[in-house]
Amino acid sequence: MQFKDYYEVFGVPRTATQDEIKRAYRKLARKYHPDVSKDAHAEERFKELGEAYEVLKDPEKRAAYDQMGSQWKNGQDFKPPPNWDQGFEYAGGEFGGGDHSDFFEALFGRRAQAAGARQSRAGARGEDHHAKIEIELLEAYRGAQRSLSLRAPEVDAQGHVVLRERRIEVAIPKGVRAGQHLRLSGQGTPGFGGGPAGDLYLEIVFRPDPRFRVEGRDVHMALPVAPWEAALGATVSAATPDGAVDLKIPPGSQAGRRLRLRGKGIPGKEPGDLYAELSIVIPPADSPAAVEAYRAFEQAFMFKPRAEPGVTP
Repeated sequence: MQFKDYYEVFGVPRTATQDEIKRAYRKLARKYHPDVSKDAHAEERFKELGEAYEVLKDPEKRAAYDQMGSQWKNGQDFKPPPNWDQGFEYAGGEFGGGDHSDFFEALFGRRAQAAGARQSRAGARGEDHHAKIEIELLEAYRGAQRSLSLRAPEVDAQGHVVLRERRIEVAIPKGVRAGQHLRLSGQGTPGFGGGPAGDLYLEIVFRPDPRFRVEGRDVHMALPVAPWEAALGATVSAATPDGAVDLKIPPGSQAGRRLRLRGKGIPGKEPGDLYAELSIVIPPADSPAAVEAYRAFEQAFMFKPRAEPGVTP
C-alpha cells in the first residue's frame, strides 16, 4: 500500500487553513471534472481530489492524518503503525462504503463520521464521542483506575485545525476485553439549549507484549524449559500476566506441547484459559566441562533425530 500526501494533491502546505483547502479543492475540481476536462486522467484525478478533500475538510480526520507526521512521502510504501489513532477523540457513528483507496480504508474505514448535520434546536442532545485507549493486559486481569489524556480537533479563529486536550478519570473494569467499548455518560459534546450531553465511548486495545498473545479471553504464552525438565518432568515457576504460578511439566514432553490452565485467562462470567506452549532451550557448550557433558550425553543415548520411525539407520 502506498502513502497518499493529501496536501500535495492540492498543492498546499500542511499549515493551510480550512478555507485555503476549500478554495484549492474547488479550483482543481472544476479543472478536472470529467464532464468538462479533456485530460485523459481527469476521472482518476477528480476521484483523488474528492478523497483528499474528504479527509482535509473534516477537522477530525485531518488531525488524525496529521498525527503521522510529515516524514512520509507520496507513493512511499506505507503500513499504519499499530493503534496509530490511540488517544484521539472524535464524534459521530461508524461509517463505511464509498469508492476510496486502500490507504483511506486502512486509516478511516472504521473511523467515525458525523452522522448528518449537527442539531442546533433547543433541548437537542449533544453528539457522542469515541476514542481508542491502550491498556496493559494486567489491567484486564485486575481492573485499574486510569487518568487519560484525550485529544479532540477544533478549528481556531485563524482557520487552522488545532488539538484540544482534556484529561479524564476512567475506571477500567476487571475482565475487560480487547475491542470492548466503555461508555462514559455525559462525556461527549454538550447539548444544545439545555439539552443533555452526549456520551463518550472508549474502545479498549491491549498494549503489545511480546510475552503474551490474546485471543478473546484466552491468553497464550511461551514457556522455556531445559531439556531435562522436558524429558524427566518438573515443576517450574511461570510468569503469567497475573503473577507467577507453578506449572507441572509432564515427563517426556516435546517442544510445542501446550499446557492448559483452566480459568487463568482474562476473568469474566466465563473466564478464559491460559495456554503455556513449551519451548526447549539448549544450554550452550561454552566450556570444556560443558563440551564433555555433551559428548557423554551423545554416547549415552546414541540418538538419531533424523531417523525415520521403524527404519534402522
